Amino acid sequence: MKPGRIPLWLKVAYSAFVAVLVPYYWRTYGPVNFLWFCDIALLVTLPALWLENAFLFSMQAVAIVLPQLLWVVDFAAHLAGLHLIGAAAYMFDPKIPLFVRGLSSFHGWLPLLLLWAVWRLGYDRRAFPAQTACALVVLTVCYFFTPPPPAPASNPTAAVNLNWVFGPGENTMQTWMAPGWYFVLQLVFWPVVIYLPTHLALMKWMRRGDAI
Repeated sequence: MKPGRIPLWLKVAYSAFVAVLVPYYWRTYGPVNFLWFCDIALLVTLPALWLENAFLFSMQAVAIVLPQLLWVVDFAAHLAGLHLIGAAAYMFDPKIPLFVRGLSSFHGWLPLLLLWAVWRLGYDRRAFPAQTACALVVLTVCYFFTPPPPAPASNPTAAVNLNWVFGPGENTMQTWMAPGWYFVLQLVFWPVVIYLPTHLALMKWMRRGDAI
C-alpha cells in the first residue's frame, strides 16, 4: 500500500492515548484484562496505524466491529435507564475510577476508526481465517488460565470472565450447561455468529475492487 494514507497526527494521538490507557488499565483491572478482544484490538491497531497495514486493520475489524457496536447500543440503553446485555454496565460502576471509565470510550470510536482504515487501505480477506485462529487461542487461554466470575472482594475491579468464556456478562457464571460445553459453544459462536457476517459485510462493502 502507498505510504502516508493515514495522517501523522492520528498516529501520534492514538499512540499517546494507548500510552496513557495501558498503565491505568493495568493498575485498575490487572494485566489479564488485555486478553479482552477489544483490548487486543486496541493494542494491535497501534502498529497497524504506523505500518499502515491493511491485514492488521482487517483482522481487528472482523474481531470487534459488531461486538463494539452492540456495546454502543448497550451504553446508550444504560443512559436511558434500560438494561440490555450488560456489555457496558461497568461504565456505570462507581468502584471504577471515572477517569478509567472515560478511557473506555475507545469502545465507541475504535470500530469507526477500523472501518475508516479499512476503507482507506482496503479489506484483506485473509482476516477472517486469521482472526478465527487467533480467537480460538485467546478463548482457550481465557478459559483455562484466567479467573471465573465474580471478582474477589479484595480486588473488586479485577478482570474476570474474559471474553465471557464462563457466561454472559462479566460477573455471570452460566449454569444451564456444563462449563466445557459452554466453552465449546463459544469456540463456534465467535467465528460463525460474529466474524463470518462481519467478513461478508466487509467483502461486500469493498466489492468495487478494494478487497485484497
